[in-house]
Amino acid sequence: ERERSQQPGSDIKAVFSVARCRGLVSGLQHSVDVTQKIEALTWCGLVHEFLVSGWPYDRNGTSVYKDGVSAAGEGALYPGETGTGPPGLDTNSSGKDWTATRRLPQALIIGVKKGGTRALLEFLRLHPDIRALGSEPHFFDRHYARGLDWYRSMMPKALDGQIVMEKTPRYFVTVETPARVHAMSQDVKLIVVVRDPVTRAISDYTQIISKTPDIPPFESLAFKNRTTGQIDSLWSPLWIGLYAQHLERWLAWFPRTQIHLVSGERLISDPAGELGKVQDFLGLQRIVTDKHFYFNKTKGFPCLKKPEGSSKPHCLGKTKGRTHASIDPEVMQRLRDFYKPHNQRFYQMAGQDFGWQ
Repeated sequence: ERERSQQPGSDIKAVFSVARCRGLVSGLQHSVDVTQKIEALTWCGLVHEFLVSGWPYDRNGTSVYKDGVSAAGEGALYPGETGTGPPGLDTNSSGKDWTATRRLPQALIIGVKKGGTRALLEFLRLHPDIRALGSEPHFFDRHYARGLDWYRSMMPKALDGQIVMEKTPRYFVTVETPARVHAMSQDVKLIVVVRDPVTRAISDYTQIISKTPDIPPFESLAFKNRTTGQIDSLWSPLWIGLYAQHLERWLAWFPRTQIHLVSGERLISDPAGELGKVQDFLGLQRIVTDKHFYFNKTKGFPCLKKPEGSSKPHCLGKTKGRTHASIDPEVMQRLRDFYKPHNQRFYQMAGQDFGWQ
């Protein structure tokens, strides 16, 4: 039957009847064997929903089956199929509620800007046990007065056992944010993507000039006095790169074990390796692996291989991987000399050497 289903033009519905698909889905509902689930869903035409949003819910966090009625049609197992949805998706044998609800996040990507946070979020969203908000809510830095109920309403619906998360890179450098996050949850897991602060500053400036092309050159903004070589460390692109200073504020509220640091450089060179560590930190099975990625030489970034249900691979938008502005090599060296003691202090706090020049 499997061989028949793989023949060109074969119809999966001719291989697996509605009843058989229903039995597979229902029988594996509570299984922890992800491979079995994926295989069953593949043959039943539902694998995309599982890979994107978890079992057995669709991308928007709503049940594939709603009171016995599928989102694709009454009891449909896939578009164009009719029948009765499998029983038992609302509760399990112990009476556990399978209803998806909106919850406050259990994990946050808090920084840093131009470090690789968008790439990390998109990669993590492949995991069926992660439900992530796509946009940046800026709750703890801009909209805190709106309250936690508003913040909760922004989150995607999630099942019990799925991790809800969001990313707002500005959180890492905003003075008030650590206390505010702690007031929401003392147990929240925090993720910071860090990158060579000199390269990060140039990337930041490149983004700025793409929106406001009339601003002064990087070299004049980076120095208070170009002649004496005094760095303007309060200029935002440079200030963000003072990682030790920012991390110190977070460590006043959270233990180091609740803060995971991701190398922005390794996220590009070895995305699967960095994603594996993040999945471990979140207490999740390593489902996102090297088989999900390929390297796009044009953009210079890893991209996601063609997902189920899609006709083409997924790369980050055109604003990612821009060609950086050209900076005077002497200025680059002065910045490296400026950051060196700050980087060394950060390495000590982090317990790892990121190898920045």
